[in-house]
Amino acid sequence: MRGRTRLALAGAAALVWGEWLNWRWSQALVGSSEGASEAVVVLGYRNPQSTANFINRWRVRAGLRSVAASSARGTRVIFSGGATSSHATEAQLMADYAKSVLEFDGAVLLEDESTTTWENITNVIPLLEDVDRIKIASQPAHALKARAYLRRQRPDLAERLVRADDYRPGEWTVGKPLLALYGLWTLRGLRAEERKVSP
Repeated sequence: MRGRTRLALAGAAALVWGEWLNWRWSQALVGSSEGASEAVVVLGYRNPQSTANFINRWRVRAGLRSVAASSARGTRVIFSGGATSSHATEAQLMADYAKSVLEFDGAVLLEDESTTTWENITNVIPLLEDVDRIKIASQPAHALKARAYLRRQRPDLAERLVRADDYRPGEWTVGKPLLALYGLWTLRGLRAEERKVSP
């Protein structure tokens, strides 16, 4: 009985830890910039098939729910991701899913050249110059990495970063400990000040 109790406590602790770490990442390097226009950047994930895969479908949903209701008309959604196979680019597959399945009819832009997160940011910068708020939607660790890259490349634009709706308590709960472990590995190159929760 003690063994089962310990196992249950360890499992619960892992779930809480995963939730906490993903929440923390979602709160880092974001501010409270205001204004009439915004851009939501949805980062692609390698997609060898001819339709959006599970992860890209989730990222599209997170990106679309990040569109502020008060500024929907002034929001552009930017799908970013190049070709990873002989099929269409990640950006195109995500846009197709947003339009045909989720029936999104807002402004959509494609960045379809990038193959790394650094390139995602480099290539979307020209599409962000004239907006007041910037949201980056992906899994929390990946989105934080992208925000840190924007801060390195264009600190002036990074001042416009606000939180996307890509973290919700209870969503992916069972998988969050694994996402947290993977996130710790992918974020190992970030500096301490790039990991701090924004005030």
